[in-house]
Amino acid sequence: MNIAEYPNAVVCVHNDGNEASLQLWKIYKPMRDDDARSEGFLRIIDESGEDYLFPEENFVAIELPTELKRPFERAAREQRRATAPTVSGSVKRVGARAIKKANSRRGA
Repeated sequence: MNIAEYPNAVVCVHNDGNEASLQLWKIYKPMRDDDARSEGFLRIIDESGEDYLFPEENFVAIELPTELKRPFERAAREQRRATAPTVSGSVKRVGARAIKKANSRRGA
């Protein structure tokens, strides 16, 4: 794959050792991770619903037909939302209070 362009969609063409994580010939939406890409990896949400780094050579970049781009992007966003860890507002507030309290103890 050309490192200059970030692919919008890739097809898995090699999954040896990752058979449970990647389906051959399935289209995946890579998540942007320039550091991983510079090392030859793509960040992919695999079959477990988690994002992991996989060797770039496991995939071939493809250009989706125009009528598929929007539904594909929407489905990828929904998949990321469905697998994102949820943190309630009360946990966020408690966390902020704990940080302020710890800083005040240290005299910060």
